[in-house]
Amino acid sequence: MGNPAHPLPTPSTQAGRDGLAVLLGRPGRAVVALDFDGTLADIVPDPEQSRAHPDVLPALSALAPQVAAVAVITGRPADTAVRYGGFAGAAGLDHLVVLGHYGAERWDAATATVHAPAPDPGVEGALAELPAVLAGTGAGEGTWIEEKGRAVAVHTRRAADPQGAFEALRGPLGDLAARHGLIVEPGRLVLELRPPGMDKGVALEEYVKETGAEAVLYAGDDLGDLAAYAAVEKLRDRGVAGLLVCSGTEVPELAERADLLLSGPAAVAELLHSIARHVPNERP
Repeated sequence: MGNPAHPLPTPSTQAGRDGLAVLLGRPGRAVVALDFDGTLADIVPDPEQSRAHPDVLPALSALAPQVAAVAVITGRPADTAVRYGGFAGAAGLDHLVVLGHYGAERWDAATATVHAPAPDPGVEGALAELPAVLAGTGAGEGTWIEEKGRAVAVHTRRAADPQGAFEALRGPLGDLAARHGLIVEPGRLVLELRPPGMDKGVALEEYVKETGAEAVLYAGDDLGDLAAYAAVEKLRDRGVAGLLVCSGTEVPELAERADLLLSGPAAVAELLHSIARHVPNERP
């Protein structure tokens, strides 16, 4: 079961140590759930250039056949995450699930198809007003709009004062979202307007229920992952073992609640590979 040549990091909390122990002892009853940007892929100035870290696919290919399920839960459209992750047709990932738009979309590797509801008309309305809202705040220079189909995001990473632009836009974008029946999801120098009712916590709870898992590992890096953290904490109260992993230290709200703090996607990939080396080499 163990592999001294590739030791696993030790979670800082007892709940995290218990979660890891159950995952290793009963991998066939465990779900591994992962955010994409900042967790499997490094954060880059242009989100369209984001790609999974080179070590991620080999790690997932080694781990996925040994656990009950692996799910990627992301704010991106599901097919975008599949493309940027290189997941389609990858060895060992025939049971991978990608839950896109915070769970509103689902891509299953077994069928290579995306299932999704109809787009929310509020997104189209907000998108039409966005250029005027950005111009009116004075924070528009250096910001850019990312159309995501079922959501729209405003990035401030390229602005002269990225954090200042981010803060200046929070109120106006909140008002815009409210007018169109949307909510604002803040992230690392990005504000996303999307329909209410789904978040990573809801998506994760539903997927764990679907699989009947007895243990769940969740890894994330940003504010949008707090809902998934809360879901794992609730699942623990119901007897499901949980391990919370934080990728990076840029979001203190997440890092402070994590059982295991890692430096970024490369370290996340190494953790996944190390877990694979410590569990039986067979699919449940």
